[in-house]
Amino acid sequence: MELPVKFKEKIQGLLQDEFEAYLDSYSFPEYQGIRINTLKLGKEAWDNICPFEGLEAVSWCKEGYYYQEGDRPGKHPYYHAGLYYMQEPSAMAPGAYIPIEEGDKVLDLCAAPGGKSTQVGARLGQTGLLVSNDISATRAMALMKNIENFGIRNSMITAETSERLATKFKGYFNKILIDAPCSGEGMFRKNENAVKSWETHGIEHCCTLQRIILEDAYTMLKTDGMMLYSTCTFSPEENEGMIEAFLEKHPDCQIIPLTGVGGIKQGRPEWSDSKKDTLSGALRLWPHHLKGEGHFVCLIQKLGEAFDETKRLSIKKRIKDIPILKEFIETNTHLDINTPIIELKNKIYLQTEDAPDLEGLRVIRSGMYLGEVKNKRFDPSQVLALAYPKEMFKNYIDLQIEDANVIKYLKGETLLIEAPKGFNVIGVMGHPLGWVKSQNGTLKNLYATNWRMM
Repeated sequence: MELPVKFKEKIQGLLQDEFEAYLDSYSFPEYQGIRINTLKLGKEAWDNICPFEGLEAVSWCKEGYYYQEGDRPGKHPYYHAGLYYMQEPSAMAPGAYIPIEEGDKVLDLCAAPGGKSTQVGARLGQTGLLVSNDISATRAMALMKNIENFGIRNSMITAETSERLATKFKGYFNKILIDAPCSGEGMFRKNENAVKSWETHGIEHCCTLQRIILEDAYTMLKTDGMMLYSTCTFSPEENEGMIEAFLEKHPDCQIIPLTGVGGIKQGRPEWSDSKKDTLSGALRLWPHHLKGEGHFVCLIQKLGEAFDETKRLSIKKRIKDIPILKEFIETNTHLDINTPIIELKNKIYLQTEDAPDLEGLRVIRSGMYLGEVKNKRFDPSQVLALAYPKEMFKNYIDLQIEDANVIKYLKGETLLIEAPKGFNVIGVMGHPLGWVKSQNGTLKNLYATNWRMM
C-alpha cells in the first residue's frame, strides 16, 4: 500500500536503522486472534473442545491465541456461546497489562466495540463493577452485545463524553482504561480510511481529545488508583509526549514501569521534550518486532488525595419484591440472587451492591438485563441464559457440536426436540446459548432476533 510521504519521513526519522524492517512489515500476513472467556472455561476445558487447529499463544495475553487464515471463529457456535472474543493480538495488551484486582471499580472510558471491556470483565470474575462507556450510542450498542455475550453480570454501559462522566464519578474508580482516540497509524495496514483520516486531519485534533480525556480520567480516579493509557498509533506526540505533559501538570502521579515480553519494546524517552528515563516504563508494540499491528501502553498511578463524591443509587427492591419474577426464578433456575434490582418500564435490571446513580447520563444498560414483565408473565433475557453455567438451570438441553439443531437454533428456527414443558435453556457442549419454550414436542425458539446467525 502507499503510505503518506509525510508519515514515511517522520517514521524514518524516528526508527532510522529499523525503518526498512518497519516498511517490510506491511507485506506480512494480517494477524488475527481470539481471546478465551475465562468466566466460562479455563485453558484445560478449552483445549478439550477447541475446534481450531494450529492455534499459537499470544505472548502478552495468557488467554489470547493467533488463529489460522481460513478459520472462521465468528461463525462457530462457541462464539455465540460467548466462549471467546475475536481481537487483533496487539490490542490485547492494554487489558492484559492493567492490574485488575477482585472487587475493583473499573471504567473503560473509550470501550467500543468491547474487546478490552470483555477482557477486564473476565478478569474481575463477576466482582466489583465495570462501567463501559463510548461516546457513540451506536457503537455502545455493539459494546453491549459483546458484554452480554460474555455473560458479564457486574456491568453498566453508558454513551457519554468523558467530561459528563467526570461530573458524576469524582474519585470513584480504582482502575481506568483509556484506549484513546488517536491518529491510528497502527491501523494503516488494515484500514485505508485510517490513512485518509491521517492525511486530512493530522494528529492535533486527536491530541486535543487525549488531553481532555486524561484530565477527566484523573478526576475520576481514587487515591492510589491506576489508569492505563493506550493508543494504536506510533506518534510520540500522542504517546510519550502526551504522558510527559500530563505528568508535568500532575506531579502527584507517576508511571508504574511495565516490562515487555514477546517482542514488546520499552517506551522511547528520547522522543519526548524532557527525555526523562521514567518514560521507558511505557511499552511499544511494533509490527516489525511482533505479530500484531501496533500499540502503545502506559500505566499511571495517582498518589494525590481524592475524595469519592459519587452519589449511590437508592435501591430497595429485590427479586422477592416482584412476585412474577420470583416465581420465574424459582420455577426455572437454581439461582439465589440477593443483589438489588431496578425496574424501568417493565424491564428489570440486576444491580451491584452500592451501585452508582447514573441519573442525567445517557445510559445504554443500567446493570445486567434480566428480562421484561409483559402481560402478567416474565420474558427472560438472552443474557440471563449466558451469564450463568448450565447447572443453574432446572431444564437444560445440551447438544453436541455436530448436531444440526445447534445451527438451526442460532438461525432462529423451531426445533423438534422433546423437553420438559415450559422454559428450557439450550446449549452446546455444556455451554448455554439461550432460551427455548417447550410445547407439544416442539421448542419455540427464543434466541434474540438481532443475534441470529444469517
